[in-house]
Amino acid sequence: MKRLYLLCPTDCLETIVNATFSCDNFFYYSLGNSFHIEENTIEKIKDLINLHKIEEVSFVLSDANHILKDALGKQSFVNLRGLRRLYMQILRQKKYSELFYQNQNRQFSILSYYLNNKIKELQLELRINKNIPLEINAKIYDRRERRFKDIYSDLICMNQYSLN
Repeated sequence: MKRLYLLCPTDCLETIVNATFSCDNFFYYSLGNSFHIEENTIEKIKDLINLHKIEEVSFVLSDANHILKDALGKQSFVNLRGLRRLYMQILRQKKYSELFYQNQNRQFSILSYYLNNKIKELQLELRINKNIPLEINAKIYDRRERRFKDIYSDLICMNQYSLN
């Protein structure tokens, strides 16, 4: 199987990914997985997927990601190119997660919200050849447990709710 991993360079997860998922691995990097879904980026990703017959695309972030922790904290990097929009998304996801989760694993729920949105964005933009099956998912690397965890389902990560 061939996989494309969308990573944040601050996490330094390449060797861990290669050791954990022994297959043909390809990597695309952007701070906090903040790449903008724009035509040029999408075309390059499509070309890579088609050229190498990639079957799975995974967004991967560490639970200790420096960019996302900064977005939730001091916001020292907010003025770096392209991060303002990411920081606004993360704060919105934090608000949603606070509606449904108390203190239990809030960081994981915020990352799950964020990565579920990234999956949706990429699925809308990637119109891959139907002959190539493509799965898009996301994982969070738990540094304490030294393992990758699947994110919470999109069904659990609601953006809003209403009671009648």
